[in-house]
Amino acid sequence: MNDELPSSDQGAAGPLIPVLAVVGVGLIGGSFAAALREAGQVGRVLGVGRNAQSLARAVELGLIDEAASAEEAAARADLVLLATPVGGLKDVLSRMRPRLAAGAVLTDAGSTKAEVVEAARDALGDRIGQFVPGHPIAGAERTGPEAADASLYRKRSIILTPLPENSDRSLDLVRRAWQACGADVIDMDADAHDRVLASVSHLPHLLSAVYMEQVATAADADTRLDLAGSGFRDFTRIAAGSPEMWRDIFLSNRDAMLAELAEVRGVLDRAERAIADGDGETLLRLLDTAARARRNWRKE
Repeated sequence: MNDELPSSDQGAAGPLIPVLAVVGVGLIGGSFAAALREAGQVGRVLGVGRNAQSLARAVELGLIDEAASAEEAAARADLVLLATPVGGLKDVLSRMRPRLAAGAVLTDAGSTKAEVVEAARDALGDRIGQFVPGHPIAGAERTGPEAADASLYRKRSIILTPLPENSDRSLDLVRRAWQACGADVIDMDADAHDRVLASVSHLPHLLSAVYMEQVATAADADTRLDLAGSGFRDFTRIAAGSPEMWRDIFLSNRDAMLAELAEVRGVLDRAERAIADGDGETLLRLLDTAARARRNWRKE
């Protein structure tokens, strides 16, 4: 375990992260390991998970060098990425704490931050300074080690919500690790993060899933799905994501989700009234506002 951070370029000092541990070697965790390998900024990679077959496959794919327990990872790793459903984070951290090396840095990839921070404080106690909360704004519907992609984080945003207890060294290591993956790193307040992400990330997943469930359980579901086209495909794509992961996200961010649902329900009510009343002018204004906003969205 190194007390000083190596230089940003691998050389005599070795890679940025001599030993990395990834808890959850799927799309997010596997891509993190793959990107750091490609950048030459990681030495040995430990994989932690519940599925022995998945870990064996991750070894075959070169994502990790060996499987390890959470306790072993805590004792051996310089940096640990927790890429697990947010509902299980507290349990993993509680298992790690007794073996956690003094110089180890922990970070996560959870889509909510306020409840994650609370869980981490409960689990780690006076070791909370070693945990740097994070959230990569990247993903796909694929799961498992085969989904790992070394390019996943290039030019994507990574949000960190630093804690008062975090040392400059811990923050610097996490920041530089994500930058080595090609990402842009920004800092936010945890509550602000959860409010914004409820609107632009979490709610779209819920709406897509709710709509998909309605279609899939209809009496004539087979006919509907046979006739569905590109609009249906694009709108429902994200409904194919991990049910366990998204369940935990919705419940973890419940207050912000409920506030956003109330706002969306208000717009749906306006649209419903306009259709019921044959109010084409109101309906056109609503559709025009949406169309203009989508066309002018800065990412496209």
